[in-house]
Amino acid sequence: MGGAMGLAARLIQQDAPGRFRHMIHDEVDKWVDKIIAEVFVDGKEPTLEELSQLFTETKREFFGACLQALIEQKYAGLFDQEYAACQQCGKMCKKRRDTPKKLETMQGTSELKVRPWYYCVHCSYGFSPLDKVLEISRKKHQFDVQKKSTKTAAEMPFSGSSELFAELTGHKVSDHFMHATFEEVGSYACLEDVIPSREEIAKRCQQVNEGAWQPVLVVASDGAHVPTRAKAKRDEKRGKGRWQEAKGFRIYLLGKDRIVHVASWHQIQNEEQFGEDLSLVASRIPQKDLRIGLLGDGADWLWKHMTACFPKGRQILDYFHCAEHIHKVARLQYGEGSQKCLEWVESTLTRLFYAEVDNVIWGLQRMKPKDDLAKEEIRKLIGYLDNNRERIHYRGDRIGGYPIGSGGIESANKFISHTRMKRSGAWWVKETGNEMLAIRCAIYNGTYDQVFDKYKKDQIST
Repeated sequence: MGGAMGLAARLIQQDAPGRFRHMIHDEVDKWVDKIIAEVFVDGKEPTLEELSQLFTETKREFFGACLQALIEQKYAGLFDQEYAACQQCGKMCKKRRDTPKKLETMQGTSELKVRPWYYCVHCSYGFSPLDKVLEISRKKHQFDVQKKSTKTAAEMPFSGSSELFAELTGHKVSDHFMHATFEEVGSYACLEDVIPSREEIAKRCQQVNEGAWQPVLVVASDGAHVPTRAKAKRDEKRGKGRWQEAKGFRIYLLGKDRIVHVASWHQIQNEEQFGEDLSLVASRIPQKDLRIGLLGDGADWLWKHMTACFPKGRQILDYFHCAEHIHKVARLQYGEGSQKCLEWVESTLTRLFYAEVDNVIWGLQRMKPKDDLAKEEIRKLIGYLDNNRERIHYRGDRIGGYPIGSGGIESANKFISHTRMKRSGAWWVKETGNEMLAIRCAIYNGTYDQVFDKYKKDQIST
């Protein structure tokens, strides 16, 4: 009996391509008939744009039907079976009923009308084998839609992203779906998965490993302020918002003629959490094979954690941040735009470029302040230079191929944080804000697929 059933299943499977071909031919005929009815009307002369729009509007129905036909033929055995092994305990279960399932994919709408459903009385578990084989989402919109809509929502506000998504793909999704799916996927975007693996980082290091030239690994850190508000229930007031710092770092490789990105990570968090995150990333980097440059402004917390995670790194004070302090003193002391102001700035920056920090400090100490405001800024500059004297050696940095400016982390602050988080009227709950930052980092790091796959795997198994 079992052998006869197995033979029948094999015969059905062997004949499936032929039946699928006939079903597709029928769907093609329906699609062509629909286009003919719209185009070949007396007196109607559609433009190229109108013809393209007609194909866009009708192809979803056609491809959705094709996808449905393919599933029905490829997995005909799963549609017909009366018994299936429980996915939890392995005991055989009899089919209880056929439960239809409507599927919205990027191809269009499909419906599994006779999808078999089983219930195991031993472990009280209901299941459909077809769902596991096809990796069907419990939601109507399937994982391909969820993956692309989440990526779209990471680029622009949820309301605008749903409209753009519908316009570009022909697939309509609600603002609520975009927001809810983004939060679900975002909750899986943890540091371990957003940052490339040890093997992937080693592979990227090999891209800039060119003979005798030892590449420079740049570790740049900074903070970006984002607007946040307290989480509130639906019927509660949101309360007053406040700005919080998203502490982040960007790590990249400098070769002779190329820049290779390694990892970016930004989160609204405290200093201790920042240090823990940087430490995890540092553990994945083959530091002994690289020259390392640590780049930051004068914030003590940055240097504390960067030097702890990269002890052999060459510390470099951001040249442009340093220059801002020089310009500020010059404006207050000599007047903005004056010849004396310009000359003092140029001579001071030149001395610092050649690491003559002591000479600059000595000159500041001898300077007669114009007023109390200038006096205070001079005092601050002396302390700033004294605290960072071992990090000011710009000429040597240039000769060694190290960067002296923090443009890398500043641009990361802009395109990861500012362009999405600082939109007009935007206020973020800390948790949602961190999810947004994590997803955007994953997209830029090239790890978004593995973050989504982790979410997908968990959705399928539950």
